[in-house]
Amino acid sequence: MTANLLDFDLGGLAVFCERLGEKRFRATQLFRWIHQKGAQDFDQMSDLAKSLREKLKTCAQVQPLRPISRHDSADGTIKWLFDVGDGNAVETVFIPEDDRGTLCISSQAGCAVGCRFCSTGHQGFSRNLTTGEILSQLWFAEHTLRQQFNTTERVISNVVMMGMGEPLQNYSALVPALRSMLDDHGYGLSRRRVTVSTSGVVPMMDRLGDDCPVALAVSLHAPTDALRDNLVPLNRKYSLHELMDACRRYLAHAPRDFITFEYCMLDGVNDQPEHAQALIDLVKPKRGQDEGVPCKFNLIPFNPFPASGLTRSSAATVKAFAAQLSDAGIITTVRKTRGDDIDAACGQLAGDVKDRTQVDARMAKQRVIPLTQVSS
Repeated sequence: MTANLLDFDLGGLAVFCERLGEKRFRATQLFRWIHQKGAQDFDQMSDLAKSLREKLKTCAQVQPLRPISRHDSADGTIKWLFDVGDGNAVETVFIPEDDRGTLCISSQAGCAVGCRFCSTGHQGFSRNLTTGEILSQLWFAEHTLRQQFNTTERVISNVVMMGMGEPLQNYSALVPALRSMLDDHGYGLSRRRVTVSTSGVVPMMDRLGDDCPVALAVSLHAPTDALRDNLVPLNRKYSLHELMDACRRYLAHAPRDFITFEYCMLDGVNDQPEHAQALIDLVKPKRGQDEGVPCKFNLIPFNPFPASGLTRSSAATVKAFAAQLSDAGIITTVRKTRGDDIDAACGQLAGDVKDRTQVDARMAKQRVIPLTQVSS
């Protein structure tokens, strides 16, 4: 059976090389060729012994996901659609800023959590991605953009696991991918610049803190159990009390001294002054308690879709809500909507490509670079 070397972190690749009768340092050389240089052809790997290169040709490959299309937004955002088989696809979004380049990566085809405000959740769940399929999104984007920008310098400085899926429900594939992102022989990203978003899978939050602590973003979206049960069904399994306790435990391991709470602003649902006050009460220290939950809030303008039955809060409502949190001493930002003209904004990811007519119609309205023109 041929192994996809993108499925291995450096430790796993070392074990693979030892099984071939090779010393562990060969794994480091191989890992650098794959991730730092973007090599797929073993003959390119000139500092590997020829005998090893010949062995690799018989039992291994570097097999990234196949891109279906590329969509370029007017604001510079780029979205790739990748084929993951059986009529499913996942989306990866690059968001350029003056001081960073952020890549939003998917961890599942579809999502089983079913949050009311997320179009991906409404499509249902198909399957978990493999480690190689998760990491392939970074591998492809990084080396494609280096070619496009004619640079050997790193283009992607930040990774957010905020694409399709609940990352912590695909834990065994997620952690090796994170380790490869962080490894100095791979992408060398800072733990502070790799963020895992979760809707609140409490046991896996604890495991992540022990196994591979990176920055954490929690999809909160409601200040009470009654409301969150309706918006984020996972809350029926792990209550807000359990979630806040898990956040406090995670901070003991985290590279940042705060948790980011994502909060999608829904008109008349969770955006009123009483909701803001309930959030303040939830995270600020209470009388007789040692601490609350050190945090910042990221308020997200809702991207409407018909099946949700929800609408976006007005700009004035969002501004007043943010001011109320800020006045209580909570760092609060409002997410700038990026890539909404190519359906790449938060909550717009959609990965079912079984209906090709619908996909082709969407693509016809956008600036699309077809597969034949996408760098690989």
